[in-house]
Formats: sequence, structure tokens, C-alpha cells
Amino acid sequence: MDRAVNEFERARSRMAGDFRAIITDGEDLLKAVSTVSGESFAAARAKFESKIEHAKAALADVSHPVFDKTRASAARANVYAHENTWAIAGVAIAAGALIGFLAAKR
Repeated sequence: MDRAVNEFERARSRMAGDFRAIITDGEDLLKAVSTVSGESFAAARAKFESKIEHAKAALADVSHPVFDKTRASAARANVYAHENTWAIAGVAIAAGALIGFLAAKR
């Protein structure tokens, strides 16, 4: 679990850096447009498109393992719930009774 959280934090940091770079490149693109020099505009646009593609790839790389782990966890929880239906029902009833008892005391 800690490993997954650490991976997620590292990926989030990389993505934040990528988005900061996109914003900076967007500002450069706007500056280039204001002077409308064909060469500088084309270079800024190419750099901006490259950063966007890199950010999309980073987002895809980060999201796939997280979704895969989530699906696997949901599948394990589903199997556990089907195998231990009565135990889960008992815990839910006990928790409800405890909450009801505590709420009635107030």
C-alpha cells in the first residue's frame, strides 16, 4: 500500500512539473504570437505541442497502473464479499447496533 502511495506521489509530482512546463510554454507561445514572427512562432508552437504530447503520455503512464490496481482490489473485495456474506452482514448489523445505541444515549 505504501509503495503504491509513493508511486502515486512521484507521478503526481512529475505531472505537476509537466503542467507547469505547459503553462510556461503557453506563455512563451502567446509572447511569440504578439510579435508574429513566422520562425519564432513555429518554434514555440512545436515546443508547446511536444510538451502537451509528453504530458499526455505521462498521464497515460500514471493512470494505467492505478486503474489496474483499483480493478484488482475491487475484484478481491467482490470475491471476499461473496465468500463471507454472513460475516459481513454480522459486522454491518453490529456496527449499526453500536451506532444506534450511541445515538440513543444522546
